[in-house]
Amino acid sequence: MPTPADELRARTRGPVFEPGVPGYDDARSIWNGMIDRHPALVLRCIGTADVIAGIHFARTHGLPLCVKGGGHNVAGLAVAEGALMLDMSAMRGVWVDPGVRLAHAQPGCLLSDVDQETQLHGLAAALGFVSTTGVAGLTLGGGFGYLTRRLGWTCDTLESVQMVTADGRRVRASSTENPDLFWALRGGGGNFGVATGFTYRLYPLGPEIFGGALAWPIAEAPRVLERFREITASAPPELALVAVLRAAPPAPWIAKEYHGKLVVMLLVCWTGPLAEGEGVVAPLRALGKLAGDVVQRRPWVSQQTLLDAANPKGRRYYWKSEYLAGHPPELLQAALGQIGSVPSPHSAVIFFPLGGAIAKLPADHSPMGNRDAVSLFNVAGSWERPEDDAKNIAWVRKSWERLKPFSTGGTYINFQPEDEGDERIKAALGPHLERLQRVKTEWDPDNFFRANKNIAPA
Repeated sequence: MPTPADELRARTRGPVFEPGVPGYDDARSIWNGMIDRHPALVLRCIGTADVIAGIHFARTHGLPLCVKGGGHNVAGLAVAEGALMLDMSAMRGVWVDPGVRLAHAQPGCLLSDVDQETQLHGLAAALGFVSTTGVAGLTLGGGFGYLTRRLGWTCDTLESVQMVTADGRRVRASSTENPDLFWALRGGGGNFGVATGFTYRLYPLGPEIFGGALAWPIAEAPRVLERFREITASAPPELALVAVLRAAPPAPWIAKEYHGKLVVMLLVCWTGPLAEGEGVVAPLRALGKLAGDVVQRRPWVSQQTLLDAANPKGRRYYWKSEYLAGHPPELLQAALGQIGSVPSPHSAVIFFPLGGAIAKLPADHSPMGNRDAVSLFNVAGSWERPEDDAKNIAWVRKSWERLKPFSTGGTYINFQPEDEGDERIKAALGPHLERLQRVKTEWDPDNFFRANKNIAPA
């Protein structure tokens, strides 16, 4: 007698994985090793027809639905217990039209897929910081990276989204087609359908920029962070500085005597004229004795991989974050106090640059608001063993509580761990939540898409 898996295989082109079958555990595994959920079935979609068939199958059999793009979300939204998982990882095509400066990307694309194709034409999309991140989750949750201060949130650079709705229809959302849905998709997450394609505006960049990383022993941190505070208060949009407090990894660019010891790092990305790069970084190099320096002319695709090694798949991750209106000395002192008690050599307190182009659009341009923020801090817990969960989670929460008084009140939805619920969703979406709920009711009235940071009305 045919099983439900057999029925799904008969309807689709992509492979179907069920528990106990080779490939199932690999298909359900995601970046955050803390997430260990078991879908009822996994359909690795080959195209939009598979997505539509999967939605109809899930509805017919009363299964919840979850969607895996890059699988990089810290909360593990890609995988739900007992669900049908639509695994989009085989859909990684990118098509670039350099004449109109647009890139069309399928939903399984990683940042590296888009970067590689767009750089062939000296163009770039405004994506994130880690090249193994999926573009779908990044974009639907807002998205930011080294180019955000120049170009805005990732979702600000969207031209359109192809989507399959809860009733299995194909629709296109743009400023002229289904504009309310297009508004909601730019920061409202996966609440409205399954995205099957994204079209991004592209911008001239590369193939080289001036960037890399600098590191100092932790004793130099007060001086480095004060200079970071001064520079970020008035930096041109072409400059992105990311400040990181953590134990030095055993990277070849950091002197061996500092490996495993606390350091302060600045990730530097200058996308202005290359000839000006040395002048931009010179005041930073003069701050004190360096533990490492790899700031130089480098390909844009190299800059995009600087944080990859610090974020490997399978490690255990737990994060807490907040938007900031500035970097008062008291905030930076508090961060230094917390890093001194960090229990894992992989964890960090990170300050990401914002401001610039973000603030040039009106607050209601998209649900990805918080356009008054000039940076975001992330207490990024990262460790190896399950038996160390409790102490590492406790450190992240304590550090967050110490830094939270400096928050604008907003938080980034893509950085929310799985145990953050309605209150934190409201903090991320703020005044836009009510409008999002109206769009949700129109496009997904029975809340079929709920394996996400869900915004359905109570």
